[in-house]
Amino acid sequence: MHRNLSVDRYFLELAAKHMPRYRFKGKTKSDWQAWTKKLHAAAVGTLGLMPRKVPLRPEVLVEWVEDGLVKQRLVFDVEEGLSVTAYVFRPKDVKGQLPAILCCHGHGPYGKESVMGNRATAAHCHDIERTNYDYGLQMAKAGFVTIAIDWRGFGERDDRNKPHFRNLVDEEHGDPCTLNYERATLFGMTLLGMDVHDGTCAIDYLCSQPFVDAGRIGCMGLSFGGTMTTWMSIYDRRIKASDIICYSDRFADFAIRDANACGSQVTPGLFALCDVPDLQGLIAPRPLLIEIGTHDDCFLIDSAISCYRELEKIYKAAGLADRLELDLFEGGHRWGANKSVSFFKRWLSV
Repeated sequence: MHRNLSVDRYFLELAAKHMPRYRFKGKTKSDWQAWTKKLHAAAVGTLGLMPRKVPLRPEVLVEWVEDGLVKQRLVFDVEEGLSVTAYVFRPKDVKGQLPAILCCHGHGPYGKESVMGNRATAAHCHDIERTNYDYGLQMAKAGFVTIAIDWRGFGERDDRNKPHFRNLVDEEHGDPCTLNYERATLFGMTLLGMDVHDGTCAIDYLCSQPFVDAGRIGCMGLSFGGTMTTWMSIYDRRIKASDIICYSDRFADFAIRDANACGSQVTPGLFALCDVPDLQGLIAPRPLLIEIGTHDDCFLIDSAISCYRELEKIYKAAGLADRLELDLFEGGHRWGANKSVSFFKRWLSV
């Protein structure tokens, strides 16, 4: 009798035969409508208890002009006992209300800094050049208002950067995402849900500004930023168009096989409900741009294209094929930057 003692093998075999409850199998618009209603409620439910909002009490810490932009660094509250810093960039000489984009950073030591083009050190420059990472800066130059915040555990919210902080996280004990995920679940919450909450606060701030058109909000992000773009777009209907960069794959492949996931990217029971293309399909009927690098070594091309083909079926069944775009670019795990400006200008009517 064969017996298996490998937990890794167990999960690989479990994933290989697993079929999520709400994988999309429909072909018609009515199939899509019924499916999206059921999955949306179930998927959002996996985020757990959400933090309670408090008055933002925003404070602009400094404002300056650079790169033809008005740049602000500010701080606002996201819940009782917790705040976040942000950058907001806008074109200097453009009057009236502009469309705005929430620019989600991915994993990395600098959080929002790289996305908004901070080249203060050689290390910052390398972070940006390696993945063409400064889409927050570039999209502002293209005529949009952009905002970026640090997700919990990153940038200025990474407690490992704080003086005299007790070293709870090291190579032996894991990363901040895992630690904060464990802490959140003890309270019936999830780290991803907390980040989504913070993202909605950032959009609240944008919508309160006289230079932003609250009816024209977009969202974009690379890698974990693509995860956040997916979930922000699912959760916050104020987002009218989305650009998911190098986050197309299958849970069985990147999360189970490759162990390429963290506590910032998962929720309890999620794979029991759906796969990544189903999650991204919940963004419909809103326009969606998917960027896939042919040589991405983080989310591999075969799984990425498989994910996109499933997503195509969802948009087609909904009668929305013209609202889904693909930028399949030659390159690695980075922002392709070939279609983002034209995509947002089309759908946010710049």
